[in-house]
Amino acid sequence: MFDGHGLDLSAAPSPTSVEEMRARQANIGRLCDDDSLLIIVNNPEATRSADVEYPYRASSDMLYFVSWDSPDAVFCLSNSSGELKSILFIPPRDVIKETWTGIRLGLEGAEGQFPIDKAVSIDEMKNVLSTLLDGCKNVFHQRGLCSTVDDIVDQSLLETSRTRQRTGSGPANLCDPRPLISELRLFKSDSELELLRYSCKIASASHIEAMKNASAGMNEYQLQSIIEGCFKYNGSQWSYPSIVGGGDNATILHYVENDSPVKDGDLVLIDAGCEISGYASDITRTWPINGKFTEPQAILYQLVLDSQLAAISACQPGQSFDAPHNAAKEVMAQGLLDLGIVEGPTLDEAMSPEQLGTYFMHRTSHWLGLDVHDVGVYAPDDEPRLLESGMVLTVEPGLYFGAWRPDIEVDEKWSGIGIRIEDDILITNDGHEILTHDCPKTIEELERIIGTSS
Repeated sequence: MFDGHGLDLSAAPSPTSVEEMRARQANIGRLCDDDSLLIIVNNPEATRSADVEYPYRASSDMLYFVSWDSPDAVFCLSNSSGELKSILFIPPRDVIKETWTGIRLGLEGAEGQFPIDKAVSIDEMKNVLSTLLDGCKNVFHQRGLCSTVDDIVDQSLLETSRTRQRTGSGPANLCDPRPLISELRLFKSDSELELLRYSCKIASASHIEAMKNASAGMNEYQLQSIIEGCFKYNGSQWSYPSIVGGGDNATILHYVENDSPVKDGDLVLIDAGCEISGYASDITRTWPINGKFTEPQAILYQLVLDSQLAAISACQPGQSFDAPHNAAKEVMAQGLLDLGIVEGPTLDEAMSPEQLGTYFMHRTSHWLGLDVHDVGVYAPDDEPRLLESGMVLTVEPGLYFGAWRPDIEVDEKWSGIGIRIEDDILITNDGHEILTHDCPKTIEELERIIGTSS
């Protein structure tokens, strides 16, 4: 087993309980009010080429409320005068299809293992869903994922039968459920945090394995294979396509080709995370492929690290979401002023998009959870929201001096250097917890571990 620098990865946390998922359903049911119907459609399958499909990944909302991770599924939650009833439409057992694509749980199996009142064949969805729609006033449904469901909802909303005219039955409003669901998902429960911690442990161990097995001349995809092999070995999968950029490639924010050799003396930037039961980690580390920072690399690296530490310190309950970003910018701009890379002359001018923004052009943080860029409004009513206990966010400042860029002129010693350092942070009642604390990031730690695999 990948030992992950001595980390114990032997015991994965339990999946979220049926009882907790029922409680989540009760929460969203109350938010949707009486006489409502919530519809969650699982992600469709996607074809890669001809009859080969991409690996399937369920809708995060479906995972949140039901934990159902197979395609061709629709979840419905009706609230009638405060009484909640849940139905999951899924494919029934089919021996012929199962011979080709795997055994299905079936209707009885779903009812016995998942937080639903009834499982119904997806083949019966039109009639059953139409009846459910007849009994509600407000439909909470995100359009565009399944044309069949969209058509059933549209037909119900537009129907003008005599029965509806006489009784006033049937839906009158189509509502987007995403704002309501996003607020629920923004605050993580204890069980969610255990899954996030475990995901972060695996990701940290995977980055360490890449560091330990690194040597000059390796290809970017070889480092990627170590990282993602460690993900898989420990029962996870990547939460986004890994970024492995050596040298000047590290200055491209979303570089994904990962097909170049990393030359002796180059820094390599690896932005890679995994997911467990859908819960994502997101780590970036930058380090010298040969195990030793040059002086210019070390100067810029320490500046980025100092800015990240300042940003992490600003991750406190009651602080605004912008506080970490502003803290990172201030440290970064002052450092670039001191190095003569930006002109200022004042710190405020150095922090401007025209100066600091030339080399640090992205935000410092995003939410993290069932999606690597998780749901949740950053600035309700155009005001940065305050951080609260249970929120999880990334902190990832960076500096990028692309030699390929025609818009910048810097001293040759800085040219071609790209550095980003990213950790995952939980806001607690009295401060924060660094979920990715197992992954080394000081210059001393990195130089001590790179290339040490026997």
